[in-house]
Amino acid sequence: MDLGLRDKVIWVTGGASGIGESVVRLLAEEGAIPVILDRDADRAHRLRDELRWGDVAVCDLSDDGKVCDTAADLLQRHGRIDGLVNNAGTNDGAGLAKSVEDFRQSLERNLVPAFALVRLTADGLRASGGAIVNVASKVALTGQGDTSGYAGAKGGLLSLTREWAIDFAPSGVRVNAVVPAEVWTPMYERWLSSQPDPEARKALIERRIPLGRRMTSVAEIAATVVFLLSPRSSHTTGQFLHVDGGYVHLDRAYP
Repeated sequence: MDLGLRDKVIWVTGGASGIGESVVRLLAEEGAIPVILDRDADRAHRLRDELRWGDVAVCDLSDDGKVCDTAADLLQRHGRIDGLVNNAGTNDGAGLAKSVEDFRQSLERNLVPAFALVRLTADGLRASGGAIVNVASKVALTGQGDTSGYAGAKGGLLSLTREWAIDFAPSGVRVNAVVPAEVWTPMYERWLSSQPDPEARKALIERRIPLGRRMTSVAEIAATVVFLLSPRSSHTTGQFLHVDGGYVHLDRAYP
């Protein structure tokens, strides 16, 4: 199926690894021009060189001035923007045992950059009739414990999805969110390896996922993100799409 994304300029934050990398790869396959926004310059340029396609913008998204300069440079360089994927974020464990400053910094890392980028690209997205996809987390809806900052940020991102869907509706820009649960990423693998018995912990987690008793792949998340960016989802906005094997909404006691 041709998703109608050829030559569309789409920015992907955290685009050099994990879910973001998979989104970038799929966009390239569809003929879009993925712009990898990431603070890891080496990883971002390696991906760009491997694909021989797209663009790279090395940026610390928690630095407002850098974000502003980067956005202005990209808009001038490409002359347009057709899509934005707010994917960057980290489950940083800023829970109740941490300080108020830790909580504030978690919001600065995980929520504020999305607002900044949408604000900076709003006119360009309106001009192209583009789309925004926010990558949230099941933590926003189920809680997890000991991660107030991340939960608050991802909950805020879901709220902003619907707020922005209203703001942009008159210009035809669609805004949706994808809500992953247990996704097998390098970050997840590193966390699992820190557990006393990684294999036992992984088996326990997978038993709680109704569909297939397995974790979601990054490719499965990317497929939904890219579909939402495309005109194939032309009348979908303000929605939360759960790509999680039924983790959030189905009874996990199901045998």
